[in-house]
Amino acid sequence: MIFKFTDEYLCVRKENAFILIGRVLSPFTLFIETYSEEYCQYLEYGELVIVSAPEDGDIGQAIILLELIREYHSPLIVLPKNHPGSKRLRMVVSAGDMIELNCSIERGTHPEQHLLCGSEKMTGIVIQKTEDGVTISGITDDAQVNIIPREKGKISFESVLPF
Repeated sequence: MIFKFTDEYLCVRKENAFILIGRVLSPFTLFIETYSEEYCQYLEYGELVIVSAPEDGDIGQAIILLELIREYHSPLIVLPKNHPGSKRLRMVVSAGDMIELNCSIERGTHPEQHLLCGSEKMTGIVIQKTEDGVTISGITDDAQVNIIPREKGKISFESVLPF
């Protein structure tokens, strides 16, 4: 399925999980910090920042997390495997031109930005940037897709509810 949007958010919800998709609005270098290394990933206009909430959560929190990366260029922190903090991560983020959801990876432990921890119901969904939006494959008819408006300097929560 093809979805066209620019600076808005695209939310895909399935049962008690969701992903929030935003497009990079101006190029920047994303720093990915691991226990022992720092990776630098250059993100171009139109590439994707995706927040995954495998067990549901507050859409407002997901928007803030997405904007911390997209607007404020906050670095991503990658935990070592089996780190106790992974179990407490309610939302995780990946960025790039193509991202695949997978439920068999440990949250927050993968510096590879093409993989993102998702719920079991969303495993196999692949999101790929297009010139004016995204293509999502692996999405089923029971998924709910919404475009959420974005206003510079202000988050529009009213358009999110009810969900």
